[in-house]
Amino acid sequence: MRWSDSHCHVHDERIPDGADGAVAAAGEAGVTTLITVGCDRDTSLAAIAIAARHDGVFATVGLHPHDAVNGVDSIADLLSPEAIVEHGIVAVGEAGLDYYYEHSPREVQQQAFAEQIQIANDRGLPLVIHTRDAWDDTFEVLDAEGMPDRTIFHCFTGGPDEARRALDRGAYLSFSGIVTFPSASDVQAAAMLCPLERLLIETDSPYLAPVPHRGKKNRPAWVPEVGRFIADRRDHPVEMIADVTTSNTRTAFGLA
Repeated sequence: MRWSDSHCHVHDERIPDGADGAVAAAGEAGVTTLITVGCDRDTSLAAIAIAARHDGVFATVGLHPHDAVNGVDSIADLLSPEAIVEHGIVAVGEAGLDYYYEHSPREVQQQAFAEQIQIANDRGLPLVIHTRDAWDDTFEVLDAEGMPDRTIFHCFTGGPDEARRALDRGAYLSFSGIVTFPSASDVQAAAMLCPLERLLIETDSPYLAPVPHRGKKNRPAWVPEVGRFIADRRDHPVEMIADVTTSNTRTAFGLA
C-alpha cells in the first residue's frame, strides 16, 4: 500500500529521528508522499530545504494565523512566480484564522488570510487552511476573496455542519489523528460523510499523534493509523483508503 501525509511539519526540530530520519521511517511504513507545511518565513525555508533533499517530499509556504502579525510581506518573495518554480512550491499555507489562541489580533489574521487567498488565486496554487473556533469568519473571508479551486481544510475539527459548508464550496477535508480520539465524535461523523474523492489524511506531526500513540511526538510514519481508523469506521478496505487518499493528495497539490 502507498500512503500520503497531506500535512506534516517534518522539517520541525521536534520530529523524532530528525527530518531525514523521519522521511526514511515514513518510506519504510509505505508513506511515499509528504507535504511539509510552512507557518512563517523560517519554517517555510526549512520546508523548502527538506523537500529539496528528498523525492516525495513537497513544500508549502504560508503564514499561520498565530504569525499573522509578521505580515504576508515576510513570505511574499518565497511565493513569487520564480521562487515557486525554483523551489517546487506546491501550495500556499497554512493560512487561516485561529480565535482559540488569538496570538495575532483577529483583524490582522483576517487581512493575512485574505492576502494569501489572493496569492493562491493569482498563482494558481492550492490553499491550505487552518481554522479554529472561527468557522463563520473563515467562510466569510473565503467567499469574499473567492475560494481557490483546490482548497484543503487541514486537521479538520468541525462536525457534519461545517463539513457540508466546506464540501459545498468544493473543498477537501483532511483528517488528522484527532479523528481516532474517543471524544471526537463530531470529527468522526464528518469523516463518515465526506465523499471519498474529497478525503485526505494527515499527521500534522509532530503534533496530534493518533491512537494508539497518543501523547507521543507524532511522525509521518503514523499516517496509516489514521487511514485504518477511517477505513474501519466506513467499512472500506484499508487498501481503498490508502489508494484514494494518496490519489487525492496528488490531485489536490498538483503532483505529477
